[in-house]
Amino acid sequence: MKDVATRDRTGTPSIDSVSLAIIEQLQEDGRRPYAAIGKAVGLSEAAVRQRVQKLLDQGVMQIVAVTDPLTVGFRRQAMVGINVEGDLDPVADALTAMEEVEYVVMTAGSFDLLIEIVCEDDDHLLEMINKRIRTLPGVRTTESFVYLKLRKQTYTWGTR
Repeated sequence: MKDVATRDRTGTPSIDSVSLAIIEQLQEDGRRPYAAIGKAVGLSEAAVRQRVQKLLDQGVMQIVAVTDPLTVGFRRQAMVGINVEGDLDPVADALTAMEEVEYVVMTAGSFDLLIEIVCEDDDHLLEMINKRIRTLPGVRTTESFVYLKLRKQTYTWGTR
């Protein structure tokens, strides 16, 4: 089977409409049976299985269980803006290696990096910011945005 995600001249993946429809089905329910997906998109169960495997192999998507941090003992989430002196890569690599850090994004604007961290409580958050993030070589400043309430969280990027 050919690649389900071809790349354009810039290297950006280009996904056909059938693969997008499969992704949408899995975004609605990651446990949806391949037979049901096949019926919805007009393919056989085997063809859906092959396409899903190709999408996974090519890194186009992942199938994961998403938890609510509050229900599994993590009561504090925050976005942290970080300004860095010099090369961003070593700081981004160090942050990526931290278990509590969920996202690391290099940005243009007020901050060089934005990270999302998930902590057990305020003491854990303070330790993360004060002892682990601010002490990284190259970190100049941080600004924290503590989450008070999560109003929306979706994972439907790229299909709607």
